[in-house]
This record gives sequence, C-alpha cells and structure tokens, in this order.
Amino acid sequence: MAKILLSPLSWGLGHATRDMPIINLLIESGHEVGVAATGVAYTLLKREYPDLKFYRVEDYPSPYTRRGFSVARLLALFPLMYRNIIREHRAIDQIVKENGYDLVISDNRFGAFAKDVPSLFISHQIRFSTPGGFEAIEKATEAFNEFFHRNFDRVIIPDNPPGELSLSGKLGHAKRPGTIERAYYAGILSNIRKIDVDEDIDYLISISGPKETKRELQKVIMDQIDSLDGKKVLLMGDPESYYEEHLNGGVVVKSHASRIEMEKLLNRAKCVITRSGYTTIIELAELGGKKALLIPTPGQTEQEYLSRYYSEMGWFHSVDQRDLDLERDIAVAKEMAGLPAMPRSVENEKRLYEQVIRKSLSKG
Repeated sequence: MAKILLSPLSWGLGHATRDMPIINLLIESGHEVGVAATGVAYTLLKREYPDLKFYRVEDYPSPYTRRGFSVARLLALFPLMYRNIIREHRAIDQIVKENGYDLVISDNRFGAFAKDVPSLFISHQIRFSTPGGFEAIEKATEAFNEFFHRNFDRVIIPDNPPGELSLSGKLGHAKRPGTIERAYYAGILSNIRKIDVDEDIDYLISISGPKETKRELQKVIMDQIDSLDGKKVLLMGDPESYYEEHLNGGVVVKSHASRIEMEKLLNRAKCVITRSGYTTIIELAELGGKKALLIPTPGQTEQEYLSRYYSEMGWFHSVDQRDLDLERDIAVAKEMAGLPAMPRSVENEKRLYEQVIRKSLSKG
C-alpha cells in the first residue's frame, strides 16, 4: 500500500480534528500515514495517533489578533507568508523524497505539496471574510488562494456544493478558474459520529477562543446559568488542565473533553451553546437536528459571517456575547429549524477515497 503524508494548519484545532476521519480511513485502507505539523495540530494528532510518524514543519502566523481579524495585519503578512510558504514547501518536498511518500494531503497549508508526487489541498475557506467595506480584499484573497491551488491536483472542499445545503456560504464558493477546475465538494467530514444514547444533558456549553474573549464569555455564562433549568455541562476549553467540578443547580464544569468524550457529550445534548467555528458546525450537521445557540468569537470575521448566514437560513440563532441573555436567547434558539438532513461523513469519506485519493495514487 501507499505512504501518505498529511499536513494540517495549526490555526486552532479545527483543521486537525476534521482530518482525523481521513487519517482513520487511510489507516483502515492499509496505507502508512505520516503527519507534518506544528503547534496545537501536532499536539492533538500526536496524542490521538502516537504510533504514526511525525515531522515538525512550521506554518505561518494568523491574521487574527487579540482584537480579531486585522486587514492591516493580513496585508502586512502577505510577503512573510509567501516566504514561509516557500520554506514550508522545501521542507515537505525533502520529507517526501527522503521517506518515499506517494501522496501529500495538505489542510490549508499552501506550501505542503511535492514536485514529484500528487498533492491534494483541503479547505472550506476559498475566500476570506473581511469586515464590511473590504470587498476588494476578499477578492484579492480568492486570487491569492487560486495562485497556490495551481500547485495541487485537487482542492477538496469539506462542504456540500453551493446551494441550499451549503454550510460555508460564500467562503467555500469557488469562482476563480484555477480553483474551479480543481474543486471537489466532499460534503461534511467529521470524526464525530451519531451514537445511540439518551439525550440526558439539557445544555452543553463550550467556551473557547482567545483568552480575553473566552474569559469574558465564561463570566457572562456563569452569571446567567442559573436561569436555565435542567442538567448543564460546561467545557472550559483548557486542554492543559484536568479537572471536573459539580456545582449547585445541576452544573458540571469540565476543563476539557477528549474526542471520544466529546462525541458522547454532543450526542447526549439536547441543546448546544457554542462558538460558530466551521468544524463545530460540521459536527452538528453530522448529528442532525440539534438545536444550538451560536456565540461567534468577537472579531473573528469567519465566525461572525457564518453566524449571520445560519441565522438568515433559519438554522440557528446567533448572538454577540456582549448582548447574551441566556434565558431569552435559548428560547429563540429552540424555535429555529436546525440543520437540514444531508449525506453523513461516512458516506462522504468513502466517496472521497474512491473518487479523489485512490485516483491520485494511481497517477503517482
């Protein structure tokens, strides 16, 4: 069987977690998998797959600051990103040559491709969302992406095709020729699965984001949580700590949940209160019909756009954390439709393997 190198971006855990079903499928198909990563992506995948071969390859700084997305920072980063992409490509190319890999799968790392073997690129963000009034910059990010997409055989978009079931909205809508001719809409890809358990948690609350905004959301939640009746589980988004507290009023506070535990918690939850990160939305789509209240991370324009988009589609209620009124907003959230039915991850993974990965390997 083939040797496949997978390389996820380290801007948060979402890239690594959505690659886990692909890693599982590749291993189950008998392939040898290596991982080239850095930061939280390296840490998470190393913990989940300790027996795989790992390589540390740095990626590039994020355009997000403590105050959120910065257009000025994005523009200033373009030259630095270009240099880092070249450095990243050289590192990946060397790993492939020295270790005999047959295929490279990059998750949002523009330099993670090799000259002599097929390379695939995963991204739901074909276009960045910027604050209002910067349409020209959004189009410039499309051109930037297209330029690098040309180094890959296919661009795998973990979303349904543009239309009524699209989860990424304008972010995943390919419009540039170089991207369109490579685009493959894979549908949702999630390592969370629907399991047969009782829905015995009334509210699962996930608190995440940069430290300052996370601390602010934590305070708002804790001040208002007594207004909600029933069993409540709070995940504090602190993987470096290990604690669990049982408070009055049916409140359980946990520092962090492993992926296996997270799967059980999401399945048990009747309603989820969470940030509007794309990977989280895919997990909700996989479970089908869950009610959710979305609280986008302040300043993270992708989450803010997605929250607006889901509200307009009638799927989820969204509220700014500064305006959060748990009792009021939960009542609204429970009236929303939730995500519509769509093909599940297991079907999509098999189709992706047969239509893209296997075909790419046969070309190598």
